[in-house]
Amino acid sequence: MTDQATAAERSGPETPEIPETPEIPGKPTSASRTTLSHIMTQADTNLLGTVHGGVIMKLVDDAAGAVAGRHSGGPAVTASMDEMAFLEPVRVGDLVHVKAQVNWTGRTSMEVGVRVLAERWNESTPATQVGSAYLVFAAVDADGRPRRVPPVLPETERDERRYQEAQIRRTHRLARRRAIMELREKRAAEGFED
Repeated sequence: MTDQATAAERSGPETPEIPETPEIPGKPTSASRTTLSHIMTQADTNLLGTVHGGVIMKLVDDAAGAVAGRHSGGPAVTASMDEMAFLEPVRVGDLVHVKAQVNWTGRTSMEVGVRVLAERWNESTPATQVGSAYLVFAAVDADGRPRRVPPVLPETERDERRYQEAQIRRTHRLARRRAIMELREKRAAEGFED
């Protein structure tokens, strides 16, 4: 995680580094939703002959980054990737669709939810979900400093559920970070070097 992304993820109403600006109008979930499609080739395979997880992760990050940039109206950097789940293997010849949308926004950060689907390039069978992930992006200005993002406006019951689940994930992320920092400080005070 980059230092600028870490600072943006922690930023909140009490953070003095982001100047107060008038309220930014919200954007609906559909305004930045996108799908990235890519056909998998032999160059994408791992030693087992299926598509390498890192290839899928890059597609996930690319699609999520496009959504974060579109929603925030400018550059956004990956702060974290949570819960990347690989549900089924992807094979050479699969047409992979990576669907992404903003689930939640804070002051300077956004959670983007991603679903990965795959279908055979030459068959008319329905696509199968093969993966999912949640990424946090921080919006930055030209100097790499955090900048405000528009609130996301959920449009459907599903969007509202995703918004609420994203708030739970954020609470857990911050609590985990706080607990780790407290443990490190305790260990340092006891004379342990990490």
